[in-house]
Amino acid sequence: MINQIKTTILLAGLTGILLAIGFFVSGIAGLTIALFIALLLNFLTYWYSDKIVLFMYKAKPASETKYSQLHEALRELATRSGLPKPKAYIVPSEHPNALATGRNPKHATIAVTEGILKLLDEDELKGVLAHEMAHIKNKDILISTIAATIAGAISYIAIIARFGAFFGGREERGNVFYLIALSILAPLIALIVRMAISRSREYLADETGAKMLKNPNPLARALAKLDAGTKQNPLKIGTEATSHMFIVNPFSGSALATLFSTHPSASKRIGKLLSMKF
Repeated sequence: MINQIKTTILLAGLTGILLAIGFFVSGIAGLTIALFIALLLNFLTYWYSDKIVLFMYKAKPASETKYSQLHEALRELATRSGLPKPKAYIVPSEHPNALATGRNPKHATIAVTEGILKLLDEDELKGVLAHEMAHIKNKDILISTIAATIAGAISYIAIIARFGAFFGGREERGNVFYLIALSILAPLIALIVRMAISRSREYLADETGAKMLKNPNPLARALAKLDAGTKQNPLKIGTEATSHMFIVNPFSGSALATLFSTHPSASKRIGKLLSMKF
């Protein structure tokens, strides 16, 4: 309950940042537009969150015949967790990763990349899928998608503010330094809020997933492989605003990305997993 309250407050903070940007850029008119955007984004992400994210990453439904192992693992985990079996999708990328999305357990989707299917063995893949099922069970998937959408909107509006500072009318050019500062600080604050939302939920999903399998070792081994794999082969599609939706940060190839990662370090996650007692 405490985590849910904390997450709600942080999501409200993201929305507040969006409204503040609108006000500072165009006063009451900008605030009104930003409020409309926030309401629209929350409505769209509630009903279409899975479609938005899957489209962004060019994901396609996983064939029952070609990906029978994936579907069988999801059926087993659905039984273990007491949840409906989520839809399975494949992201056409050699980058090794996985994510869960959807508005609730009845409308949930787990997407895995082609890369992760090649990198992990059967038990390790099941550990990753258990982690994603845990996100569904813990009701993280809608929250993370809304956070991604609002953060993306903040970044987009910040770009507009920066553009206006250089190419806008006399009033905008007169506030050039103010608008530039806003365009830099707003996305940074949004990132910090997303980090606060994501990091605590990742630890909880690791723990819940390990308990689902009654064994933390498969997920611990998978995280070690994924940490190395994503650094060697960062994701080349999508956006940083959705990074917290994946099991490991898909853009963690650079030192800067690691510094501002939405995920705890793999070593800390592995350490927590291996310290679990059953």
